[in-house]
Amino acid sequence: MLSTTDPIALAQALIRCPSVTPADAGALGVIERALAAAGFSVHRMTFSEPGTPDVENLYARIGTREPNLCFAGHTDVVPPGLDSAWQHPPFGAAIHDGSLYGRGAVDMKGAIACFMAAALRVQASGALPGSLSFLITGDEEGPSINGTAKLLDWLAARGEKLDACIVGEPSNPQALGDEIKIGRRGSLNAELVVSGKQGHAAYPQLAENPVPKLVRLLDRLASQTLDTGTAKFEPSSLQVTVIGAPNSATNVIPAEARAKFNIRYNDLWRRPQLEAWVRLQCEAAAEAIAARWTIEFSGTGDVFLTKPGPLVDTLVQAVIAETGRTPALTTGGGTSDARFIQAHCPVVEFGLVNATIHQVDERVPVADLVRLTAIYERFIAGFFSRPG
Repeated sequence: MLSTTDPIALAQALIRCPSVTPADAGALGVIERALAAAGFSVHRMTFSEPGTPDVENLYARIGTREPNLCFAGHTDVVPPGLDSAWQHPPFGAAIHDGSLYGRGAVDMKGAIACFMAAALRVQASGALPGSLSFLITGDEEGPSINGTAKLLDWLAARGEKLDACIVGEPSNPQALGDEIKIGRRGSLNAELVVSGKQGHAAYPQLAENPVPKLVRLLDRLASQTLDTGTAKFEPSSLQVTVIGAPNSATNVIPAEARAKFNIRYNDLWRRPQLEAWVRLQCEAAAEAIAARWTIEFSGTGDVFLTKPGPLVDTLVQAVIAETGRTPALTTGGGTSDARFIQAHCPVVEFGLVNATIHQVDERVPVADLVRLTAIYERFIAGFFSRPG
């Protein structure tokens, strides 16, 4: 029988479910059974959207009083690559030389297991004057359309709210206790298309080559300094990620050229401002070379920052008490589902060490699972015992 207060056993059970996005492969069932047996009210739901895969999700809560402290995470994982490249099978959850191996061990089934074990230990002690909840998706590594965002909409439709949330993403670069993520830069994607006129490469005067014009627009965009950063955030950054033309013949001038780029932006910007800035740069570059262009934007996360308060302070004290380290409060890196949660309640990210995430032989020291569980346990107890 699975011990629901043993983070190692829970992590192994989760890793043994090959839940590569969007497959669940039984992972949510492991969580559902453990939490339901402890008295949590568990809801399973599948969300859909045309053109995207259906995704299974879970929300569980124990208690009806406020505050409602939520743990958010994801059971989906990235593909493991070739099984033969791993020292141990990627879904075998083997323990070797003090480390637990497997896809998702760090990102982020290990943290889910630790928070479950911690929550059930605190619950058993009777120290829950509020509510504890779990918001778990299978769509964080995928399109992020049928997961956390829709779970939050479902909660709002029920009139249920979260008062604070911790996301178990692997936030530490080198050692447990290094960093707590208190915010993230926003992410804006753009696709730029420059139109031309197709023709023979030997007769350029009869055609209009869009490729050099696209390059001129991109050069202007990429060479501009958006800002130099702020007190809590790195400088904003524009990176061209895709460039090309729908053409395979070397003697044909293409009719159009396309590029995609991504902007990670700090708290000096909001998305409408940034879109306007991009259009202004394109207009300036296009005017000089008579370029005909269009652009489309997309993105699912605006910049956010969680201010100091009970959530941040309690977690900092728990980390110090269990590791002896004072964690840096940072906002770097990519995006996470915290970008959705921040519109509903204060949110921070804290989990395992991220050194092996998405790699062959992803692994976590068993000692880190034990210590993270202790941090979470202290954090939960401290959150509910704080004044006010």
